[in-house]
Amino acid sequence: MNPRFKANLLLVWAFLRLLVRRLLRANQGLELFRANYDADGLPPVTGPERSGFAAFSGCIACGHCDRGEASRIENSGGAYRGVMALVLAASRSIPDFRAAAYSFHFVPDTVLAEKEQICPSQVPFRALAKFVRDKANEVGGPLPLPERLVSLRPRTP
Repeated sequence: MNPRFKANLLLVWAFLRLLVRRLLRANQGLELFRANYDADGLPPVTGPERSGFAAFSGCIACGHCDRGEASRIENSGGAYRGVMALVLAASRSIPDFRAAAYSFHFVPDTVLAEKEQICPSQVPFRALAKFVRDKANEVGGPLPLPERLVSLRPRTP
């Protein structure tokens, strides 16, 4: 058999198999995504959430938002490294939402609102924190705080 003919025959066969499989199974895109990635802590993102990514990634790493954070950083026992580090980690790559939500426990939304006012890039810290918390809740919630830090954690609304 001619090798070129055989290659074309295999391509046609694979294409027909793909078409039949897609016709026989309902659109399971989201279900398949969850089956593949939920164990990795990666929830799917909706269209409106995806459109908000541009605002989240506006951080220029100026450090203004870390002013006044020394006591929270110290009280976290190394779990929280400041607002800037948290924003960069949560907005520049696909983060581990559970770990990021854990770190956001150390910063109340009232403080994030104050930080939004001084941010030269106008990063919406509260919206980013809400997004991270929501995504973490979709895959099991934030990582649990160690017992020694539970009493130090500020209350979030």
